[in-house]
Amino acid sequence: MSPRSVIPIDKNWRFRQADKEHSKFLPVAQFPTNVHLDLLHHGLIPDPFIGKNELDVQWVGEAQWTYKTTFKGASIPENGKAVLAFDGLDTFATVKLNGSTILEADNMFIPERVEVTSLLKEDDNELVIDFDSAYLRGWKLVEKYPDHKWGCWNGDNSRLAVRKAQYHWGWDWGPTLLTCGPWRPINLEIFESRLADLNIQSTVPEDLKSADIEVTAEVEGKADKVRFDISLDGTQVASETVQVSSGKATASFALENPSLWYPIRYGKQPLYQVKATLISGDSEEDEVEKRVGLRRAELIQRPLKGQPGKSFFFQVNDIPLYCGGSDWIPADNFIPRITKERYYDWIKLVADGNQFMIRVWGGGIYEEQAFYDACDELGILVWQDFMFGCGNYPAWPALLESIEREAYENVKLLRHHPSIVIWAGNNEDYQYQESVSLTYKYEDKNADNWLKTDFPARYIYEKILPNVCSELIPSTYYHPGSPWGDGVDTHDPTVGDIHQWNVWHGTQEKWQNFDKLGGRFVSEFGMQAFPNVKTIDAYLPLGKSDPDRYPQSSTVDFHNKADGHERRIALYLVENMRYGPDPLEQFVYATQLMQGECLASAYRLWKRQWKGPGREYCGGALVWQINDCWPVTSWSIADYYLRPKMAYFTVKREMAPVSIGITRTEHRHPKDRYTRVNVDVSTKVEVWASNLTLEDLEVDCLVKGWDVETGEQTFNEMVVERITLPENRSTEIDAREVPVIAGGGKDQEKRTVVAAYLFDRDGKQIARYVNWPEPLKYLHLQKPKELKVVLSEDGTAVEISAEVPIKGLVVETEDDLVVFEDNLVDIVPNEVVRIGVKGATKETKLEARYLGM
Repeated sequence: MSPRSVIPIDKNWRFRQADKEHSKFLPVAQFPTNVHLDLLHHGLIPDPFIGKNELDVQWVGEAQWTYKTTFKGASIPENGKAVLAFDGLDTFATVKLNGSTILEADNMFIPERVEVTSLLKEDDNELVIDFDSAYLRGWKLVEKYPDHKWGCWNGDNSRLAVRKAQYHWGWDWGPTLLTCGPWRPINLEIFESRLADLNIQSTVPEDLKSADIEVTAEVEGKADKVRFDISLDGTQVASETVQVSSGKATASFALENPSLWYPIRYGKQPLYQVKATLISGDSEEDEVEKRVGLRRAELIQRPLKGQPGKSFFFQVNDIPLYCGGSDWIPADNFIPRITKERYYDWIKLVADGNQFMIRVWGGGIYEEQAFYDACDELGILVWQDFMFGCGNYPAWPALLESIEREAYENVKLLRHHPSIVIWAGNNEDYQYQESVSLTYKYEDKNADNWLKTDFPARYIYEKILPNVCSELIPSTYYHPGSPWGDGVDTHDPTVGDIHQWNVWHGTQEKWQNFDKLGGRFVSEFGMQAFPNVKTIDAYLPLGKSDPDRYPQSSTVDFHNKADGHERRIALYLVENMRYGPDPLEQFVYATQLMQGECLASAYRLWKRQWKGPGREYCGGALVWQINDCWPVTSWSIADYYLRPKMAYFTVKREMAPVSIGITRTEHRHPKDRYTRVNVDVSTKVEVWASNLTLEDLEVDCLVKGWDVETGEQTFNEMVVERITLPENRSTEIDAREVPVIAGGGKDQEKRTVVAAYLFDRDGKQIARYVNWPEPLKYLHLQKPKELKVVLSEDGTAVEISAEVPIKGLVVETEDDLVVFEDNLVDIVPNEVVRIGVKGATKETKLEARYLGM
């Protein structure tokens, strides 16, 4: 027998517009590719990320396109096969080899394999792929099924009929750019036998002292043996050779004291290499290798003490986790140009930001292996949605069959990744069902009945997808949707997960009330902010000299796709701080301060509800969203170019191993029953600490206060000494009236800044938080006369100090190579705040911006 050979079909590709007469074939920009990248490469369309060029390229998504190449064939063994493997075709594709149609594809997410043994030539072969317009085909399908109750949020109804990345139709953070093309690799495989699949299932018992591994290889062809090798860091751990029976070979291994995979911060991320080698006689025909992590992962849903409903939190290797993290959208509208390195940079940014989990949102793609590899290596847990979002999806038989194949193929591709701890059926489709009153009777368990209702997609989420997961990944939790909880209203905070959009959307609550807006697990919430000024300059056609370089310009507005964004940004700004539209830099700063304060408030207040065993009232919070797919004003905390917004740093501080929080509450005590005049008013501060480490900590808590107008210190007291912070929970520390100076005048508490600090037994400060009277716009902030922002002697930190309290100081530099480890910090008198920095030198020009500047 001859070993399987894999020949990439990635050379000599050309493309043309198929529905345009006399259109010539041109070389592609890269491979894999899509039509927009190729048109950009030849200057045939303007960059849709610049200005309003998006509008000028809409014709691309309504045209038909042809890709073709020629490639040399290969000798096929007497009992061998030739197969063309298409890892991804976007989306409606007719494939011809040497003039014969070999494939009609209509699902972007399904890898296809076509045997071409009888068609392949040993010399030149011509491969042609015709791509139809997904947009127009979608509308034809909508017209074909008029009885379905079509409807969606974002994009238009045509997307619901097409199995393609839904964000390509445009979203409230992204442009409408309907791509097509061979978006993933194409290979020619020649073989007599091959390994069709390698499935590794592992079980770790509660005592964590062993691991059972079952490895199964699916075999195509006549090879009769498979050797399984397991190694760790280059050292072989186990090996076994087994016979193939009925196309499968299975081996079981029992490891004692295995090296377990842990989430970041809680342990290391060892990855075992599992290799299957297909053997026929004395020859090795094929091999497949995958990396796996051994861990015990659970979603804990159980009754709680003192509150209704039940918990919703993740536990890995018996460690309950407060999962602070982010939601993820595709990192580009043009997926083929996202490199492995860029994926790693994004996940590294998440890890460096003290985040534990990332949710792959259901309107994008089943991500590239490089994304999950990075999560495996860095210890980031993954919440994985299936690709359905914000609509009422149809369910005709051929579509259901395609969706089932899609689920099978993608779960099989991704199931070895230890980072993936949950699969969810969709994003907000149950919320859409509620919003338009589609039929959903949870107590009706007859799946055939669901297909007869005006919400037939329930059949997808509660039958097809759970059946696939039960078969392929029985130890990974399947959740019907996000948000969802036991079939009750998706806004119910006591069960399942919720998307909390009553800050920004909905009732537009104040972010200071996030403690009343929590849930057992908050898988979406957010606040918009403008991106870095450099990012805005990059999309303005004339850069810094562009006449539209101001916050309310039509071009800047065009780069915000959220309905009503002007009113919502203005509302939250005007409620909280003084701001002006000019210069642009100051407006950008104001929105980023707003976002930073908002998101930090949510993490701080919800993490306070992580109270320990039986009182896990909130098990995690995932901010919408970590990233962007183009240069835009959105809810992201880092923009398209991986430039962190200031909220990235406030979230990082709130998710530190140890943090401290303060909230202030006003208490009104009327002396008479109906009076509005004779009322005693007091304002109290409550102080608590969150210890997410796995050790009890003994700490001292210091509280200080200052008058924001004079800079005079009003309080300085160690309020608690040698208090124990139990492991992995939040603990209440102190409650008192806002500390003011006796005789300091009326409403002194409304101008008093309060700071709280934690010190360990060695006297080292391990947590700090500064609480300000709100809204900030009422404060008469003083401009510092002695502000110092200097690089430390060793060049590893920026040191900041001032003689008066300063809110939200940002350190800036024009040098993109300088990276700050923290930013948007609060300054109080007689303290030096140090911000870690990399890449700075004595020549680096540091500038500061702060509220009231």
